[in-house]
Amino acid sequence: MLAADDPLPFSPERVLVAGVTGSGKTTLAQRLGSLWNLRHVEIDGLFHGENWTPRPSFLDDVRAFAVSERWITEWQYTSKGTDEIMTPRAQLVIWLDYPWPVVRMRLLRRTLSRSVLRTEMYNGNVEKPLWQLLTTRDPARSILAWQTKTRRFWSTQMPVKRELFPHLTIVRLRHPRETERWLRAQAEASGVSIAPPKRRSRDR
Repeated sequence: MLAADDPLPFSPERVLVAGVTGSGKTTLAQRLGSLWNLRHVEIDGLFHGENWTPRPSFLDDVRAFAVSERWITEWQYTSKGTDEIMTPRAQLVIWLDYPWPVVRMRLLRRTLSRSVLRTEMYNGNVEKPLWQLLTTRDPARSILAWQTKTRRFWSTQMPVKRELFPHLTIVRLRHPRETERWLRAQAEASGVSIAPPKRRSRDR
């Protein structure tokens, strides 16, 4: 497993970004997509249909992009079957293993903002009402409760994934400052400049 200061051993073409909800997977995937000229597929947009119902074509859509040569996406929905499709094709994993206070505050800011502003996300969906998000402990009804439930998912699952998919190169980034330093190094290696992240209400 590589750390922030370790050079990449190859030029990535198919990349997964892992991390707990709120860590900033989508923002990083977008930035890396631009840096490495990879198509960014926002996997939440493939999964969520109207009224937050799962789209029947989800796995077919995952298969469609996974067979292509150059892409980057968020490593999610493994329990829905994505690991059997896209993970064997991936080459590189970027693991955002941030401290709990960091990801919690990020998700609180994002969720409050898009709930109050009624920000449209995937296929016409908007965030649930603020009172529901703050009062329910049901992970199916509140993204905050979901984050709490899954906060240790990657710390327990990454060793398992490494055994299941030994071909993957994994970069573990432990703080947003490390991620920015690592991004600057990738940009220098590619001979391009990078812009700072834009705050998005739907980063995951």
